[in-house]
Amino acid sequence: MNLANTSFVIFSSIFVLFMTPGLAFFYGGLVSRRNVVNTMLSVFIMTGAAILLWIIFGYSLSFSGNHFGFIGDLKNFFMNGVNLESLTATKIPEGVFSLFQMMFAIITPALFVGAVVGRIKFNFLLVFLVLWSILVYYPMVHMVWSPNGFLASLGTLDFAGGTVVHINAGITAFVLSYFLGKRINYGDIPHTHYNLPWVLMGTAILWIGWYGFNAGSALAVNSVAVSATITTTVSTATAMITWMFLDMLIDKKPTLVGVCTGTLCGLVAITPAAGYVTIAGAFVIGILGTLASYFFVTQLKDRIGVDDALDAFGCHGISGIIGSIATGLFATKDVNPVVTHNGLFYGGGFHLLGVQLLATGITIVMVAVFVSIIIKVLAAIMPMRVDRHEEEIGLDKGEHGEEADYTVKLAKDIADYRTDMQMYSKEFRGQLGHLTATKDHDL
Repeated sequence: MNLANTSFVIFSSIFVLFMTPGLAFFYGGLVSRRNVVNTMLSVFIMTGAAILLWIIFGYSLSFSGNHFGFIGDLKNFFMNGVNLESLTATKIPEGVFSLFQMMFAIITPALFVGAVVGRIKFNFLLVFLVLWSILVYYPMVHMVWSPNGFLASLGTLDFAGGTVVHINAGITAFVLSYFLGKRINYGDIPHTHYNLPWVLMGTAILWIGWYGFNAGSALAVNSVAVSATITTTVSTATAMITWMFLDMLIDKKPTLVGVCTGTLCGLVAITPAAGYVTIAGAFVIGILGTLASYFFVTQLKDRIGVDDALDAFGCHGISGIIGSIATGLFATKDVNPVVTHNGLFYGGGFHLLGVQLLATGITIVMVAVFVSIIIKVLAAIMPMRVDRHEEEIGLDKGEHGEEADYTVKLAKDIADYRTDMQMYSKEFRGQLGHLTATKDHDL
């Protein structure tokens, strides 16, 4: 066992796990006060649900056996027969590798929650998660990251989850939004965010955790991990500033939500390329991902008419697609010897770009088809959307019977009390007048 590599991957796993509560704060701060609890719970519940699914059959279906390059088998059902101490190529225990991959299985479904907040039934979301994990996520992991996977055999490069995580979650978000339909009064009432400081805090947590996400995917303390750390930082900073400049140029003022959104786009865009590209490549990828996501969110989204509430597709889907394709432009074996064909801009011709385009297209089509089938089948069995009344009062009360901030209600009660004092001021003065007189006399 390589102690340095093992410790590095364990800490990277913890960082990736930390991203999920960070995402809960990010999404929770963006929604209206009526849906904060539901949004944060829908994200955070993925930690428990996805962990159990992973140990029961997720790891086995992803990495054990092979069926047509599409999915594994159930030989290691409930991790049975897995030697947790056997060493991988980077001399880390298989148990640690499984733990690291488990964290990706948690954060990926949490991402698409942002598209459907405020209108999807919580029970439907949980059942959907189970079927989606089996029919979509585990096959994607097997196809891209298993040595026997179909896309891996084509030479697809996906360092930390451009196809497996972000395009997958983004397309899922788009299809879910389409079938759910628009929110009540969509576009008629200006949206108010619950807590912008939460958005910033969530963004910062995601950025910190993303180093485990990207650098940890090297599975070793080596030059590739160092490169992934630097390219992640450069792409993210570039995307943040790019979105801010776009806001200042087009809307005439910078916004905190815009800066945080740009930051997220940079993290997403560099993910598939982090361990394959130079600093210059990361800089360009950060710009391209942000430009594409900004254009979609501000120009195309309303024209398409799909109500993706928190732009899960606009950020993760679009930036993930750009990052996956851009890997075919900027990847170089000078950064990582795993790259057998350099990208187009590094003298490798169109080969890698063609592979990346094909893998990206296959991912989009496969996820869209399977998610549509899952939704149609489930919707025939159980309701997908809350009723109108529940949507109007908010899912916090309707689905969970809780409120995000009980001091809000307390403040309202105090305000009502003060209103009564003002309305009946004469009566109060009459009843308390003798106390005032007594007090004045004492003075």
